[in-house]
Amino acid sequence: MEKEIVEAKANAAPSFQMTARRALIVYVYNLKHLRILKRYGLIQYVSRRMKYVVLYMDADKEKETRGKVEKLHFVREVIPSYRAEIAMNFGEKIGNTKKIPTGRPISSPDEVPEIRLAENAHI
Repeated sequence: MEKEIVEAKANAAPSFQMTARRALIVYVYNLKHLRILKRYGLIQYVSRRMKYVVLYMDADKEKETRGKVEKLHFVREVIPSYRAEIAMNFGEKIGNTKKIPTGRPISSPDEVPEIRLAENAHI
């Protein structure tokens, strides 16, 4: 029986599932209460000068955690991070940076080659 369990564990593929994470930016009146914020998620960054905390948590717990954090007496404002909604594929938007050889020097501004964006690269 024990031998079968050991073999089953050795043959099982490790299961790893990525969970969606979200961030809340929590503005506070005083930074003394950071330990209390640790209960609600992972503190990623603390700005001592501007008095805010970046708090990471699972995306499915974001709404309920936000409500709890907003009720704390030392919290001024809670803003969700919009990083998840921003398209992070900038490679498609960068223009063509290669110089186009003309064979002769450009004498007037009207002769400057047109800068083509990646969206219009097929034209």
